[in-house]
Amino acid sequence: MNDEVNILEKRVVVTGLGVISPVGNGKDAFWEALLAGKSGIGPITRFDASEYTARIAGEVKDFNVSDYSIDRKEARHMDPSTQYAVAATKLALDDSGMDLEKEDRDRIGTIIGTGIGGMETLHNLYKGLFDKGPARVNPFVVPKMIANMASGQVSITFGLQGHCASVVTACATGTNSIGDAFRMIQRGELDAAVAGGTEAAVSPGAVAGFAAMKALSTRNDDPEHASRPFDKDRDGFVMGEGAGVVVLEELEHARKRGAHIYCELAGYGSNADAYHITAPAPEGLQQSKCMQLAVDDAHIDTREVDYVNAHGTSTHLNDLNESVAISRVFGEHAKDMLISSTKSMTGHLLGAGGAVEAIACALTVYTGKVHPTINLVEVDDELKKYGLNYVPNTAVEADVKVAISNSFGFGGHNATLLFKKYTEA
Repeated sequence: MNDEVNILEKRVVVTGLGVISPVGNGKDAFWEALLAGKSGIGPITRFDASEYTARIAGEVKDFNVSDYSIDRKEARHMDPSTQYAVAATKLALDDSGMDLEKEDRDRIGTIIGTGIGGMETLHNLYKGLFDKGPARVNPFVVPKMIANMASGQVSITFGLQGHCASVVTACATGTNSIGDAFRMIQRGELDAAVAGGTEAAVSPGAVAGFAAMKALSTRNDDPEHASRPFDKDRDGFVMGEGAGVVVLEELEHARKRGAHIYCELAGYGSNADAYHITAPAPEGLQQSKCMQLAVDDAHIDTREVDYVNAHGTSTHLNDLNESVAISRVFGEHAKDMLISSTKSMTGHLLGAGGAVEAIACALTVYTGKVHPTINLVEVDDELKKYGLNYVPNTAVEADVKVAISNSFGFGGHNATLLFKKYTEA
C-alpha cells in the first residue's frame, strides 16, 4: 500500500525565489549578504523607540513599491506586510520565468501567511480612533489589517485563481505555508503555487509586547552583534521584517515549460508541542519528531542530511532545545552536519522567517555554499557537549545534497521542510 502511495505522489520542485529582507531585496542581494556574514540589524527608525528597553530591529531598507510594479494609489490600501508579500511574489514569479498568460490559473495556488499581519495598520487605527473619534476611521482599515489579505492581494495582483489561503502559526507560518502548498501539488490538486510568509511588525505595540516578555535583545549600543544564536553571551532575539515567497511546481509541469530548477522539495513534517503558549517542550522531543517526519516523508535516512538551517533564535530555550533535538534525531551523524542560523543576520522575521530561511536552504543546496552563524564567539556551555558545528562567522563550501529548515512557533507549532539536490531520476 505504501509503495502505491509513493508512486502516486508527484515530485515538487522549486523554480522561483523572491525575498524582501533586512539584508537585501531580491535573492541575489540576499544571498550575497548572507555569505558575506552581513548583519541587517540597526536602530529602529519606524517609530521613536527611545523609551523602549529594546531599540533595535532588522528593518527592510530601500523598499519602493514602484520597483515591484505596485501602483502607489493601490499601495495606500495595503499594509506594509501585504506590500512585502506582493513584492516578494513578483520577484519569485519573475525569477521562475513563468508566463502566466500561458498557464491555467485555476491550477496555480497562493498560500502566503503572516504571524501578526497588519500591525502598523492596527496601531494607526486605534491612534486615529482615540485621537479623532470613529467618524474619522479610514474605510480601508479592515481589509488592510486582516491577516489573509497578503495571500488575497497576491492572488488578485497576479490573477492566480487556484486554492488561496493564509496560514497563521506564529514563527512556523512561512514553513507551514510552503509545506501546505507542497502537499497540494504532491496530491495533484495544483500544478504550481506561490507560497511563503510575510511580516511587518516593527511597530510600537509588537516591540513593546515582546520586550515585556524579556524576549528581546537589549544590546542597543551594538546592534550588528545583538543577534547571536548559540553564543554564550546572547541575551534574546532581535525582531525583523520582510517576506519570502517561493514558486513550487509539479516536476512535469516545470519540465514541460523548460523551467530552471533550484532543488526538489521532498519532505515536510509538522506537529505540536501541546505544552505551553511560548516555551518549547522540554528536551525538544516534539521538535525531534517533526524533523523525523520530514526525513521519513522524503523516504531517506537521517544520515543523508548534510545541513540544517536552524530556527536559531538567539534565545536560551530555543537554542538549547533545538540542539538537543538535532542530536537526538541524527545521533553521531549530527556532529558531521553543518548547522547555521539565518536569524543571526536578519533577526527574527516572525511569520516570514521560515519562508526566508527556506529560500536560504534552497540556495544552499543549489550553490553548495553554507552561510555562517555570525556573532558566534563562544558556544554556550550547555551546548558544547553536543559537539555540533554551527558554522561560526565564515561561510563554507560543501556538497549539500540534502538540507532541512526548521521553524518552531509560539503555541507549540513545529514545522520542517526537506530539500534535495535535483536529479532527473
